[in-house]
Amino acid sequence: MSTAAFHISSLLEKMTSSDKDFRFMATSDLMSELQKDSIQLDEDSERKVVKMLLRLLEDKNGEVQNLAVKCLGPLVGKVKEYQVETIVDALCANMRSEKEQLRDIAGIGLKTVLSELPPAATGKYVFPQKHPEDFDLYLPGQNGVIWPLLAPRESRKRSSGLATNVCRKITGQLTSAIAQQEDVAVQLEALDILSDMLSRLGAPLGAFHASLLHCLLPQLRSPRLAVRKRAVGALGHLAAACSTDLFVELADHLLDRLPGPHVPASPAAVRTLIQCLGSVGRQAGHRLGAHLDRLVPLVEEFCSLDDDELRESCLQAFEAFLKKCPKEMGPHVPSVTSLCLQYMKHDPNYNYDSDGEEEQMETEDSEFSEQESEDEYSDDDDMSWKVRRAAAKCMAALISSRPDLLPDFHRTLAPALICRFKEREENVKADVFGAYIVLLRQTRPPKGWLEAIDEPTQTGSNLHMLREQVPLVIKALQRQLKDRSLRARQGCFSLLTELAGILPGSLAEHMPVLVAGIIFSLADRSSSSTIRMDSLAFLQGLLGTEPAEAFHPHLSTLLPPVMACVSDPFYKIAAEALLVLQELVRALWPLGRPRMLDPEPYIGEMSAATLARLRATDLDQEVKERAISCMGHLVGHLGDRLGDDLEPSLLLLLDRLRNEITRLPAVKALTLVAVSPLRLDLRPILAESLPILASFLRKNQRALRLATLAALDALAQSQGLNLPPSAVRVVLAELPALVSESDMHVAQLAVDFLTTVTQAQPTSLAEVSGPVLSELLHLLRSPLLPASVLAAAQGFLQALVGTRPPCVDYAKLMDLLTAPVYDQAVDGGPGLHKQVFHSLARCVAALTAACPQEAAGTAKRLVCDARSPNSSTGVKVLAFLSLAEVGQVAGPGPQRELKTVLLEALGSPSEDVRTAASYALGRVGAGNLPDFLPFLLGQIEAEPRRQYLLLHSLREALGTAQPDSLKPYAEDIWALLFQRCEGAEEGTRGVVAECLGKLVLANPPFLLPRFRKQLAAGQAHTRSTVITAVKFLISDQPHPIDPLLKSFIGEFMESLKDPDLNVRRATLTFFNSAVHNKPSLVRDRLGNILPLLYQETKIRRDLIREVEMGPFKHTVDDGLDVRKAAFECMYSLLESCLGQLDICEFLNHVEDGLKDHYDIRMLTFIMLARLATLCPAPVLQRVDRLIEPLRATCIAKVKAGSVKQEFEKQDELKRSAMRAVAALLTIPEVGKSPIMADFSSQIRSNPELAALFESIQKDSASIPSTDSMELS
Repeated sequence: MSTAAFHISSLLEKMTSSDKDFRFMATSDLMSELQKDSIQLDEDSERKVVKMLLRLLEDKNGEVQNLAVKCLGPLVGKVKEYQVETIVDALCANMRSEKEQLRDIAGIGLKTVLSELPPAATGKYVFPQKHPEDFDLYLPGQNGVIWPLLAPRESRKRSSGLATNVCRKITGQLTSAIAQQEDVAVQLEALDILSDMLSRLGAPLGAFHASLLHCLLPQLRSPRLAVRKRAVGALGHLAAACSTDLFVELADHLLDRLPGPHVPASPAAVRTLIQCLGSVGRQAGHRLGAHLDRLVPLVEEFCSLDDDELRESCLQAFEAFLKKCPKEMGPHVPSVTSLCLQYMKHDPNYNYDSDGEEEQMETEDSEFSEQESEDEYSDDDDMSWKVRRAAAKCMAALISSRPDLLPDFHRTLAPALICRFKEREENVKADVFGAYIVLLRQTRPPKGWLEAIDEPTQTGSNLHMLREQVPLVIKALQRQLKDRSLRARQGCFSLLTELAGILPGSLAEHMPVLVAGIIFSLADRSSSSTIRMDSLAFLQGLLGTEPAEAFHPHLSTLLPPVMACVSDPFYKIAAEALLVLQELVRALWPLGRPRMLDPEPYIGEMSAATLARLRATDLDQEVKERAISCMGHLVGHLGDRLGDDLEPSLLLLLDRLRNEITRLPAVKALTLVAVSPLRLDLRPILAESLPILASFLRKNQRALRLATLAALDALAQSQGLNLPPSAVRVVLAELPALVSESDMHVAQLAVDFLTTVTQAQPTSLAEVSGPVLSELLHLLRSPLLPASVLAAAQGFLQALVGTRPPCVDYAKLMDLLTAPVYDQAVDGGPGLHKQVFHSLARCVAALTAACPQEAAGTAKRLVCDARSPNSSTGVKVLAFLSLAEVGQVAGPGPQRELKTVLLEALGSPSEDVRTAASYALGRVGAGNLPDFLPFLLGQIEAEPRRQYLLLHSLREALGTAQPDSLKPYAEDIWALLFQRCEGAEEGTRGVVAECLGKLVLANPPFLLPRFRKQLAAGQAHTRSTVITAVKFLISDQPHPIDPLLKSFIGEFMESLKDPDLNVRRATLTFFNSAVHNKPSLVRDRLGNILPLLYQETKIRRDLIREVEMGPFKHTVDDGLDVRKAAFECMYSLLESCLGQLDICEFLNHVEDGLKDHYDIRMLTFIMLARLATLCPAPVLQRVDRLIEPLRATCIAKVKAGSVKQEFEKQDELKRSAMRAVAALLTIPEVGKSPIMADFSSQIRSNPELAALFESIQKDSASIPSTDSMELS
């Protein structure tokens, strides 16, 4: 016998003891054993343990009974299936016992067993820390417990079959217990268990759904309220999991039983039916859409009956309908809105008009009268507050589900909500605040919103209406901010924080009221610390959104309570207060601007409080870090007023630098002090701090290295010559190792610091210039060099030759820079990456700009290298790219020679040389337009074979030249470009379009309107080129052309009606670019654009043709590219214009795309996964229809004999479809859908699909989700 088995055997023996303490302790020890993962029971031990625990369920001692019931939970996972069935049979038998205590214990036992069974497929899957090959999918149970959907593989069939078998055993017993009317306690317990079972395991009970429905419906007529309530809950869970036919039967039954409001009926019966509809709405509202037109008018009429409980149930039902079926509720929104407005102020037992009089009569000694007043109105029979709360919640659901009606809500709902801020009941007041906060969040301008000055947008008008409400909101909240209720004040702060975030600056004129409210809460030490933290957080946010001048008059009253909080013993309050103090200093005395407020009266108090916190060592880490940061701000902003406190503060910062725990915040604080324009004397700490900072550059902590480099750069810029040369050399010795492509950001900061040191102390750099240059030149050969690192390198190289005397000679540095190219074999071709040539050319240009006297000589040498027949391809490419930068400053002599050289190079056999020469011709021409531009235009006319390269040159010239200098040539360029719009080559037309875009940017008001004429009169290729040109006018940064472009967008989008496919595709590409980069251009026109867009997603049979390829016939779909472009636009709209979309209409086209071509299906799978996250309610409504195409993709087989690419495509499709399935399963109610349950079962039973699903879950757990996908 194993040790575990022997131990359990001894415990079982103790359980038979006559001493209840022995039995209790033995059962407790058994519980501990069963909870161990390592425990393994043999068959005999299983039988004995099960038998003993079932016996202990009938123990005379209640504590032993309770512990025995708890043991059943872990036991279920440790014993074989037939033993679990034995337990269930015994518990069901006990349910029918005459002993009430035994029935209760049996009920608890059944719930415990059910809670341990694996639930139906739902939610996210989590994997155990065991070997992945040994496990399948895991599912979340209730209360965060993780359940094995497919446990260790050998028990896969057991775990899925066990749940079904146990449920089937219990179900028959439960239905008979529910049907009998003798003992209500048994009925209630059975209904509880059934409700729990249906919520977690609804799908496996499919065979019993009909009998359960027919068993539960009669319980709605039970005389017992408790029975009716539990039956309502169970029917809600059943509605989510049952088949469509049964759901229709349930809905029809409820509707047919609902009498008209004027027909005599039992109020209790009507309340139960309405509550049942609300329960069905909450659990399975997405299935009720088809019945709402019949249902809503009935429920509306019942609101008119004088029954508060019934009204509450009606409003709760409306809330569920609005959340789950927003589109179907559209026609009923006006009536629901009026009901919400009516019942939100339904308070027949209270006269709010007397509030003002009461306020005047209040005195400081009126505590007794206040208590008496409270008692007078706390009537237990008053249910009206529940009606008001339900109305407020329904209003919040209405606002969140219909963002398109926001202007109406601001006109009708907002004033009513503000008026109800005076609500006397705390719970209701919290929901009123919640509803108004929902309205504020819906009003928040979308990301990238741009308000046109001359054309007010919908978003702008909503914000304008909100701005008008601000005085009313503040007036309504004035009393609430000093309310005795913590919850009321927290609601005020949440609401005001949201308001300040949406309308920055709008609260400035109301600052006296807000400051009084903040001080009231900060001084309130009688209650919990939460309200003080909330008020501090609100004050911090206010300092960031409101102008500093608004705080000036109140600082003397505001600062003392904040200082008291800084000294508070509770670490969270102290940390929050230090953050407020830091923000106060930053906002009221900003750097680089004149001080509008004298800091003298306040600086001593602020400094003393912060220093006290900084000196203390026995503090929480968060307080230490905040104190260091706060001191950094104080010294940086007000260091010149600190007087005797300055040096102790700096020495404390130095001390914190030496501490491993506080070194990072100390480095950041030191940076703040160093960048301060006050130019404080930091000599007391420089000599000691620099070696410490140098040691940080060797640490593995990346954040520390980045912060240290920023601090060193700031110190070098501000202190310059004050830096001790010996300490600087210690720092510089660490830098060559940091100039590496392994971390480009660190490399950039290191090079920036080197540049600063070169300018401040050039002699210190002499020792390390060799190793640093070697590393830098190696870095410049990286093809992944970011623009920011290249700019830093250029600055450093310029600094090296710009000092007097230069740290490195110009000629030597130029040789070092170009050596990698010049040392290559002559005929080896460019062995370096193309990007490296551009990087080196930029550095050559930077050196030349730093030494203008060398420019002409360098240009001549580069021209010679470019002309020389002995030069390698790489040398020529570098020469031309360098000339592109240097040629503009080289003077007229080399430029004349340059024309000839560049034209010759356009005929070179090397494509790299031709491209570099074309680029150089445009860049050099931009610096001398009168000479080069007519020459270039003439060449384009005269040399049709070189047209493509010359157009590239023109594009560079147009992009580089100043807009005003281009205006004299605009007409000639315009005419030349439009002559080439009808070219046969698409590549040439693309360059023409880009040239047109750059030309229009030179004079938008004059040239952009002329595009309209070309669209109306031009040929198909011209129209396509014009639309493509418009795409090049859109950038992701604000541009002066934006308002003008916005006014023309509608006309350009009309090209979606063009008969030519290429024009429509170009229009969709342009639209996608606008949506992705600058959605504000199109948001307000989506109502007209979307129907045209959706039209392009449909398969057109007239565009599908058959092509004969020898003996084979191949189908070609000419409309595929246009459809794909349309679906890409739809994806982009999800990212930036979600609020303007009708999701139900959108989903119709996504649904069609799920059955389209491979490329489009891939896109729609991604869209479906995104929609499941962004707007689960509409997706849930049609999940049954969405599953079928996903299932078809997952089970599809590639024809035998297909090429390898076909198999790879199918695998990728399956993986993408499975990602969509995983996303759908994150919607809680999806797992209860019978079709999804069936599909989940199919995935589990198919090893290939189960393995695929498992790998996808692991990927999603390990890789952060990407919220967007680049498509433009």
